[in-house]
Amino acid sequence: MGKLTWRIVLVVLVLAGAIYSIFTRPVNLGLDLQGGTQITLQAKSTNEVPRITTEVLQGLEVVIQQRIDGLGVAEALIQRSGEERLFVQLPGVDDPERAIEILGDTAQLDFRQQKIGTVVPRDDFGLPIAGDDPDSIFERVGLTGGQLNNAFPQAPIQAGGSWQVAIEFDNEGATKFSELTRNIAGTGRTIGIFLDETLISAPTVGAEFARLGITGGNAVITGNFDTETATDLAIKLRAGALPVPVEVVENRTVGATLGEKSIRQSLYAGIGGLVLTLTYMLVYYRIPGLMADIALLVYATCTFALFQLLGVTLTLPGIAGFILSIGIAVDANVLIFERTREELKLGKTLYKSVEEGFSRALSSIVDSNVTTLLACGVLFWLGTGLVKGFAVTLGIGILVSFFSAITCTRTFLLMLLTSKSLRRPEIFGVTPELAK
Repeated sequence: MGKLTWRIVLVVLVLAGAIYSIFTRPVNLGLDLQGGTQITLQAKSTNEVPRITTEVLQGLEVVIQQRIDGLGVAEALIQRSGEERLFVQLPGVDDPERAIEILGDTAQLDFRQQKIGTVVPRDDFGLPIAGDDPDSIFERVGLTGGQLNNAFPQAPIQAGGSWQVAIEFDNEGATKFSELTRNIAGTGRTIGIFLDETLISAPTVGAEFARLGITGGNAVITGNFDTETATDLAIKLRAGALPVPVEVVENRTVGATLGEKSIRQSLYAGIGGLVLTLTYMLVYYRIPGLMADIALLVYATCTFALFQLLGVTLTLPGIAGFILSIGIAVDANVLIFERTREELKLGKTLYKSVEEGFSRALSSIVDSNVTTLLACGVLFWLGTGLVKGFAVTLGIGILVSFFSAITCTRTFLLMLLTSKSLRRPEIFGVTPELAK
């Protein structure tokens, strides 16, 4: 199989893979396009943490990111705003109150032992109430959420029952939990499970555990949970407690109407620019322009597919970067065709002129792409949010445009030259009298 055939096979396989990806993978849209929730969190100092340092804010950012991951929000944005604030964007989240509760809750979990001779008050529904002074009823045993390895919601065993939260302790926690359950097993006393100093459950332990306690480090938190509340509690427990408390200083809900309008206008702009570009190349460069147009369509398809494969979140600036990269892709073809024309005017054969055109244009294409990629790198490194989106889409577009110009356009032109009827300088707009 010849070199040209291998190139054709490569282009076809890449294009087929890109088309498959486009139709099988979802498009991630940013907050400005699909709407969602935008929250600004203010870190608050405490007696233990009197000053909000960079390290404290980093720890806060990690916990917030873990909780967002638990929510299942794709491509959320977390960035620092000043020295004490975090700016959070949650695309597609239409329940800001739930998001605020999960992100801003400290989620301090504590297991305590009921004291001998005390009674745990309960409400009309039989649920435990710690009272005004829980320390008078429960004593701390040093078993907290800090010793948790995992937490996950668990569906009710019986129909109509409540959801539960299953937890798994590390080795230290498993030992303490075994001691705690052994001490109260069969006594009628309870384990006080506190979340942020609020009693959420007070289970008893059967007498069969009086000798060894509950071993293995596994337990279940009950508390009249439903699916959502059990999931939310598990998320907060897995992520751990916030290093410092936070306050929501701004909460904005961005509607999807603006996003739909922006997408429509952006698509019109992109399609219009693409059509004008394709028309210009076809009119000015004729048959080679047609080959460049086909390569440009391959480029646009492959670039969009890469956005989906890499999980790039499309924002308005990102779409602008994609459209701008189309112009850069055309620029490479223009350089190649102009170099080829120069070679034809020197009297070289068409095949030799095409090869020389690609060879001579290559250095200019590489230089222009590298400088633009450097600019994209600076924007991504120093920029935030939407600026990074612009840099990412433009950078990916530049890399794909290089492949498109060097591989696709070259392959299509060499295919063109296999036809004897098309081996004429006129197809490049060079008349015989201009060729030496």
